[in-house]
Amino acid sequence: MSISILIVDDEKTITESLSLDLRFDGYEVVTANSGTEAIEVLYKKKIDIIISDIMMPNMNGLELLKRVRSGYPMIRVIMMTGYVRLSYALECMQLHADTIIFKPFHDLKELKTAVEEAEMNLRKWQTKLKLLQNMKTD
Repeated sequence: MSISILIVDDEKTITESLSLDLRFDGYEVVTANSGTEAIEVLYKKKIDIIISDIMMPNMNGLELLKRVRSGYPMIRVIMMTGYVRLSYALECMQLHADTIIFKPFHDLKELKTAVEEAEMNLRKWQTKLKLLQNMKTD
């Protein structure tokens, strides 16, 4: 099963470069340039992992994270920001983001590790849910 990733950032260079790199690694990638656009993508397509910037116009990444957690609890969410603020990190923790990564990226190792961990957590949850479904039907 191919993992689908939604990259959300108002900086087109970020979405394009991350998209190319993650596609090269075998992921199916969709991009959005705002939180509002990301919500539209979620209505139309099954997404497994979201990588979202925090500071964006209209709907910021934290509002997007709130909506994802309330409507799509299985989606793993990696937040990224160029602003090093304790309040952002704390809010990401409170909203159950998988992790927060700080921009600019010196290399993509930290992001790729976060994606691999998110994929692993997603697969664990999927396995647990299948077991529960099987127990329910037995």
